[in-house]
Amino acid sequence: MGLPFLDSFSTAAGRGVWHADELGLADAQVVATGHAALDAELPGGGWPVGAMTELLQGAPEAHVWRLLLPALTQAVQARGGPVVLIGAPYEPCGAALAAQGLPVEALMWVKSDAPAARLWACEQALRCAEVAAVVAWLPQARVGELRRLQLAAAQHEVLLFVCRPEAAAQGASPARLRLQAETCETDASQIELRILKRRGPPLAAPVMLPARNQRMTALLAAARLRRRLRLQQQGMAPVGDTATSATVVRIDAWKGGPHALDRIAVVA
Repeated sequence: MGLPFLDSFSTAAGRGVWHADELGLADAQVVATGHAALDAELPGGGWPVGAMTELLQGAPEAHVWRLLLPALTQAVQARGGPVVLIGAPYEPCGAALAAQGLPVEALMWVKSDAPAARLWACEQALRCAEVAAVVAWLPQARVGELRRLQLAAAQHEVLLFVCRPEAAAQGASPARLRLQAETCETDASQIELRILKRRGPPLAAPVMLPARNQRMTALLAAARLRRRLRLQQQGMAPVGDTATSATVVRIDAWKGGPHALDRIAVVA
């Protein structure tokens, strides 16, 4: 009995072949990021479920909630369990998160400075069927330790986000998706998001996202208008003039220290 010719099944085989110059399809469930420009550049159009997404930043708290909040809200609504925060650098501002759809009772904050304790807590959270998502700050994690977390996320189909410093970009990582986020140097109202690793070709240019949501942008615009009108009434600024100084307004929804979200608004 002769062997079949390759041409006899090449058409069927071709359907499962990914070409490196094309954006790959998701081989598992995804959750939309809530940012259309970012979804368009991710395999399957969202954050991968059951896989690690690595977020690299210069400051550990910068941009995390802005990028992840829409997906975390969806995950809580779908699974009903909590979002576990491991090693978060600041206490989350519950009032601000609740105003954007993520109730404070859906958050579980595991506070520990010990790297081994953070890794252990992360692995245990991933194994819990009731957990909707895990966001962990693991600046000192090694490749082998991250690989264990990746396997745990895959086994239990949990959203996993690991926040690490920018310097980690020079090393290997088992993450399915790696992104680097920083404030745009030429426009502070924009986040410059570089996709360092994905199933697809290298990204030619960064994805630009607004650094604030629409509600915060509207609040800041209203504050600028009120300040301009007040200065005009006091005879300190002519009509049509734009203020060049900045007033720092602190938003402290809870007492007791700084918060990761909407801590400081700069009103021009």
